[in-house]
Amino acid sequence: MSDLKGKNAIITGASKGIGKAIALRLAKSGVNVAIAARTQTDLDRTVKEIKAAAGVKVLGIVADVAKLEDLQNLVDRTMEHFGGVDILVNNAGVSSQYPFEQQPIEDLEKLAHTNYLGYVRLIRLVINHMIERKSGAIINMVSGSTLCDPIPKTFLTYSSLKVGLRAFLKGLFWEMRDHGIKVTSILPGVVDTDLTGKLQNITAEQKDRLMSADTVVDMVMFALSVPANACPLELAVINQQTPWTKPVIDYSQKQAK
Repeated sequence: MSDLKGKNAIITGASKGIGKAIALRLAKSGVNVAIAARTQTDLDRTVKEIKAAAGVKVLGIVADVAKLEDLQNLVDRTMEHFGGVDILVNNAGVSSQYPFEQQPIEDLEKLAHTNYLGYVRLIRLVINHMIERKSGAIINMVSGSTLCDPIPKTFLTYSSLKVGLRAFLKGLFWEMRDHGIKVTSILPGVVDTDLTGKLQNITAEQKDRLMSADTVVDMVMFALSVPANACPLELAVINQQTPWTKPVIDYSQKQAK
């Protein structure tokens, strides 16, 4: 899918951070983008910014990926406005970082419905359309923490769901390749976004270890640039000198605003 001009993409979690950076880069490459996020004001601001930066169609849709009805609405409206979906970027996610015995029980369901089912359901809603067209690219933000065994402390629920997601996507890769559909997982380390920018007590040394969102976007664009007979199954981009035994983001900062 090296020629992106005129293609149509859905990007979730796209009003800020990595999702916004992906949407901007795709739009500047000539891709029409349907961006989804939970907050209308942030979404409107990002739609305006993308329209000012690129001459493509831009559709902003309020959606909570944890809700099936929101995902169905996202796909229906994108199909109605664009006529098809060539690229799906599953990016939306939530975090809940605690020692397991302190983790709120309600967070378990939130993590599962957003970080696992949100991806699987949205893929299921677009996959038959892609199969019919014998074409499509599905890019998924997983997590660099899935490379660790055991997974990092205070990330048990978050990372174990990402491990499950990674396994699902590997299987999907093998099922979909004969249909002309590419499935790629991105495994990023810690990225400098609004979340990490609001943390308290983060040192200059720790800040230097955070990657820019554009570093992750480069991985997405690479996955979309390879020849038709190739597909990167997984792309890992990890911070240099990150001590997994003592994460850059300490769990005690979880409530920082």
